[in-house]
Amino acid sequence: MTDALLAATLGHLAWLVAADTENPPKRVRESGVVERLVSELGPSFVVSVKDLGDGSINLFAVRGAPRVLWNFHLDTVPAAAGWDGSPFALQVREGRAFGLGACDIKGAVAAMLSAVQATSSDVALLFSTDEEAGKGRCIEEFVSRRPAFDGVVVAEPTGGEAVIAHRGIGTAIGRFFGRAGHASRAGASDDSAIHEAVRWAGRALEYAESVALEGRAAGLAGLRFNLGRIEGGEKPNVVAAEAKVRFGVRPPPEHDPRATVAKVTALAPRADRVEWEPGFFGPALPARAGGDLARGGRDLAARLGLSVGPPVDFWTEAALFSACDYPAIVYGPGDIAQAHTKDEWVELDQLARVASAYHRLLTSRNT
Repeated sequence: MTDALLAATLGHLAWLVAADTENPPKRVRESGVVERLVSELGPSFVVSVKDLGDGSINLFAVRGAPRVLWNFHLDTVPAAAGWDGSPFALQVREGRAFGLGACDIKGAVAAMLSAVQATSSDVALLFSTDEEAGKGRCIEEFVSRRPAFDGVVVAEPTGGEAVIAHRGIGTAIGRFFGRAGHASRAGASDDSAIHEAVRWAGRALEYAESVALEGRAAGLAGLRFNLGRIEGGEKPNVVAAEAKVRFGVRPPPEHDPRATVAKVTALAPRADRVEWEPGFFGPALPARAGGDLARGGRDLAARLGLSVGPPVDFWTEAALFSACDYPAIVYGPGDIAQAHTKDEWVELDQLARVASAYHRLLTSRNT
């Protein structure tokens, strides 16, 4: 069965990788992946597709009366530069499957499809398309309907182990202002919006390093801080009148992402020379430390017979389910180190193991 499941998984992964679902530019509908999924699921499923606009689409498919929801996102990040071959053509070699999204997280989609087609068991599947947009719109819309499930498994690269805890996330955009002019004039350095942004960035990096030991008790020490983009100015002899920065933080679970972003933005040297725009905020997993949610995730993993791995530094939409009181865990093939890279890959052994786990779980009475 394992060999057959892996062969079927790779067959599905080939067409999933070939479908260009990069986000941005949010052309999931044009890729044909939604229609292909409906066809592959077949008439045994009751399928609903809800287009929320701006590339956000939910495909919800149910067969029977399942208790557990399985969630997968179909979108990928844009292909990184330097791929050896086309990122949209699956390559299988050296015990690995290469292709854009193979690790994050189309490999899991393919594994579930192979398991679904090999059984007639009850199952509920939610395919969303805006996870990589960092907004959570698809999941927020879905949970607003309050669907009746007693557990949710969100697919992300976890090495085939269940993850029951991870960091929260917060993002923001800063617009710094200066005074344009010739770069040779006295005071030009102080007038530059770019220089002002760099001064803030230096303080922010120092702050992130200063809290490197916080959160050690939770297994997620310190603050993860990233300057995702800095832009502005015209050329070397013109003082920049404006500059823009985009940044993100992933604090330890016991720290509120909004409060962490507020601390970082308050480090600007002069508050009158910057405007901050809040971005996306997501809670940690579980959304509330301790209590029923923390126990619920561990109990769900035990019920499904999945080994529990360590907490992870990356954020997932399992936290959005948890915030609505669903016991939620993260589980899937692959390693986050291979996600968002050129020549993205997932090990064939992990694909086979997860496909077999899906098959076992679909034929059990626990889902």
